[in-house]
Amino acid sequence: MRYPVFLLLLIGPLIFAQSPKPVSHYSEEREKTWVDSIYNNLNFEEKLGQLFMVAAYSNKDAAHVKSVEKLVTDYGVGGLIFFQGGPMRQAKLTNYYQSKAKVPLFMGIDAEWGLSMRLDSTYRYPWNMTLGAVQDLKLIEKMGQQMAIQARRMGLHFNFAPVLDINTNPKNPIIGNRSFGENKENVTKRALALMKGIQSENVYATGKHFPGHGATENDSHYTLPLVNATREQLEDVEFYPYKKLFREGLSSVMVAHLNVPSLEPRPNYPSSISYEVVTNVLKKKLDFDGLIFTDALNMKGASNFKQPGDIDLEAFLAGNDILLFAENVPVAIEKFCQAYNDSILSDDRIEYSVKKILKYKYRIGLNHYKPIDMNNLVKDLNAPEYDDLNYQLYENAVTVLKTTDNELPIGDLENERIAYIKLGDDKNETFLNTLRTYAPVTDIPLDTVPLMLEQLRNYTKVIIGFHKADGAWKKHDFTQKELSMLNLIASNKNVTLTVFAKPYTLLAIDNFNVFRNVVLAYQNNDIAQTVAAEVIFGGIGAKGKLPVSINNAFKVNDGLKTQKINRLSFTTPQNVGMNPAILAKIDKLAQKAIDGKMTPGLQIVVARHGRVFYQKSFGYRDYKNTDKVTNQDVYDLASLTKILSTLPNIMQLYDKKKIDMNTKLGDILPVFANTDKKNITLKDMLTHQARLQPWIPFYQATLDSTKHPSKKYYRYTYSPDFPLQVSENLYLRKDYSDTIVKRIADSKLLPKKEYKYSDFPFIILKDYLEKTNHTTLDVLSDTAFYKPLGSATMTYNPLRKMDMDIIPPTEKDNYFRYTKVQGYVHDMGAAMQDGVAGHAGLFANAIDVAKMMQMYLQKGNYGNHQYFSEKTFDEFNNCAFCKEGNRRGIGFDKPQLGKEGPTCGCVSMTSFGHTGFTGTMAWADPEKDIVYVFLSNRTFPESTVNKLSKENIREDIQKVIYEAITD
Repeated sequence: MRYPVFLLLLIGPLIFAQSPKPVSHYSEEREKTWVDSIYNNLNFEEKLGQLFMVAAYSNKDAAHVKSVEKLVTDYGVGGLIFFQGGPMRQAKLTNYYQSKAKVPLFMGIDAEWGLSMRLDSTYRYPWNMTLGAVQDLKLIEKMGQQMAIQARRMGLHFNFAPVLDINTNPKNPIIGNRSFGENKENVTKRALALMKGIQSENVYATGKHFPGHGATENDSHYTLPLVNATREQLEDVEFYPYKKLFREGLSSVMVAHLNVPSLEPRPNYPSSISYEVVTNVLKKKLDFDGLIFTDALNMKGASNFKQPGDIDLEAFLAGNDILLFAENVPVAIEKFCQAYNDSILSDDRIEYSVKKILKYKYRIGLNHYKPIDMNNLVKDLNAPEYDDLNYQLYENAVTVLKTTDNELPIGDLENERIAYIKLGDDKNETFLNTLRTYAPVTDIPLDTVPLMLEQLRNYTKVIIGFHKADGAWKKHDFTQKELSMLNLIASNKNVTLTVFAKPYTLLAIDNFNVFRNVVLAYQNNDIAQTVAAEVIFGGIGAKGKLPVSINNAFKVNDGLKTQKINRLSFTTPQNVGMNPAILAKIDKLAQKAIDGKMTPGLQIVVARHGRVFYQKSFGYRDYKNTDKVTNQDVYDLASLTKILSTLPNIMQLYDKKKIDMNTKLGDILPVFANTDKKNITLKDMLTHQARLQPWIPFYQATLDSTKHPSKKYYRYTYSPDFPLQVSENLYLRKDYSDTIVKRIADSKLLPKKEYKYSDFPFIILKDYLEKTNHTTLDVLSDTAFYKPLGSATMTYNPLRKMDMDIIPPTEKDNYFRYTKVQGYVHDMGAAMQDGVAGHAGLFANAIDVAKMMQMYLQKGNYGNHQYFSEKTFDEFNNCAFCKEGNRRGIGFDKPQLGKEGPTCGCVSMTSFGHTGFTGTMAWADPEKDIVYVFLSNRTFPESTVNKLSKENIREDIQKVIYEAITD
């Protein structure tokens, strides 16, 4: 048939509403001058060359580079669309190709979820389907903005996004996760937000795949998909986002290779080469005058229809401006010339599109082209602030579809036994580790269902994670075996199903009634896994809404809001007002400590506003340098025990008015009733001004003449008479704990009432607490605090609960126990009390210490559990004798009053905490809302020289934390 010839009577200057913000100092007159000058200096073939955007790769060989260069130099192609490769390679090629071009080239890329869609070593954002769950559209706009900044850094001018397809067919093989969902309004709102973000940074956005690929059952890369919709349905659904985005300034559109009988009457005629679709519908009916791209012309949906060259001409005659991924530009130009000679193609038609292309080049700044700066390119493309936004996106996306009796978040932990089962074939470590930061969680290996149910018999809750590889086009289906296992386990146990896969994965589940709770995390990456665990335990509340329907079980926009219950959660530094560049100094200080052999290894956790933004481990467990310290390792906390075990129990008794600040020692422990210590008050003891001796080396009195453990007091095996385990093969006789308290009672008081740090108050108070509560301090603290807090690693005598492998050693003892001390308390006096003392003996990892400190910071509340009143906390955090020169709070250490002290000197006077002999520190600051925990085993292999303290490593790290505050 004969094709219509475009007769453009009014070429004039075209003002594109669809452009992003123009380059600075934009002038319509200067634009016209530049466009006309370039156009008039092009010969006919060079004008035709501007219509082509050819494929380029940065992971191919020199022959490919040469072939692209030839298309640039000999045929004057107008642009390149980059596919697979890496940023440095692509940037070098971009600069190279641009240097060879007569007219600066357009550079484009498919970066629907960021450059990582095509390039390695670049940043990856969530899929559009995940964004479909996000209700805060400003976050999606910001994502578009960041993607554009990264694109521009790579010398790119087009991001072929957003996808405007409304995925009404769950079995769609090519769109699926690339769509924002199945609801036209939801898709439009999110696509518009992304478009605004992209174009706000002077990068062109491209809406695709017109007239709508969401209802198809086939992939246009391999065949011509059918869109079996009426014109009215297309108008109502598929065109809806285009109309809206056109009004809001969308720069360009990509036309898909589709068979749309209601628009194009010729059977099996691709929409991308249909005049009816491109010109009559897109340009005339929908009034779009921006740039129009074909989808890639190498795709079988187009290439099966016509040969290279013929398909290009057909697409141009249909009304497209730019021919994407042309397979044979030389042949295509020959076909164009022949069509021109045959009067099928006119000068006006060529001028219309070429000048439009040149105008877009001017507006994007190609009239003043600058090469890509290669310095810090990869670093710039992976800036820390991109993680800030990614966390926010997943926090707003993760969706709770079901929670029976408001079980989520899991609240009371003390009576729960929680198991975890992994299904799927991809990584799950971050999810499991994050779950374990909230509560003890047992990983149950896959087995037959009867055996697994037997293993699960004593567990109150089961969390099942379904983990599939995080690929947009990968299969995320349950196997039949997995579906059967899910149904049987959920029918017998309280199950929370957490799916780290596309929402359509849930279509295979027939009965959701068997599940107590259902959480959809959409993708299987570290951030999604972290956020899902936080939602389950209330570190954050769920906000996401389902972007597609799941049979009759769940509808679009289903999603329950759950409560945040003031437990610690995780985020990035900038999300809590901290500068990551400054925080990097912490790593250097930590490494300084390792390199200087101040400690073999260490853990650091820092939280602000209830959110952990720094959690790292450094070094090794000992100087063999074979076992690296992990975040799960459990350290001897030394004197942190005072404020993490003894003190909170005292605060609870105070809160219940069973004791007060003036309670006298002789009244609570008869052993002191007839001594010179009987009138010592609780307040004086806890502020270290009770005139008590700092320390007695109790162990020395139990050694024989050779300075080894005396047989009078010790045995090398357990017996009822020698039950107090001091080390692996050393047991003390059962009455010696009373001897310790009696020796304190008989000790001399110091001559003057003034601040003098002493272990004695906490040894004494441990004895009081145990007699008052009729249980040992370890059981008391575990029941009252550690279990409800979910502090699984915080314990006395850790070897009774966990493997020695995760406990760094504290000393090679050559003066008392004559063994490597590992898993047993380092403090000799605590060891002589069966490892359970009021002043030492506690072990934990840094995150569990942070929970206790956060509980204090929240004035006795954590996980919506009030452990003691705010009033009680305030009274204990008071520096009662600051005027007298005593910095101490009631039990807590406080900042120094002069130059020397436990902190950096930069914390507020309301801050509080403690340090420990093994190289530990825990500190919290209400004014800056910061918790800082430092754990180490600086005492290994020998404890007498404290280089860690002399070098002020803990204090200097604290100083860096405060320097990093940005608000």
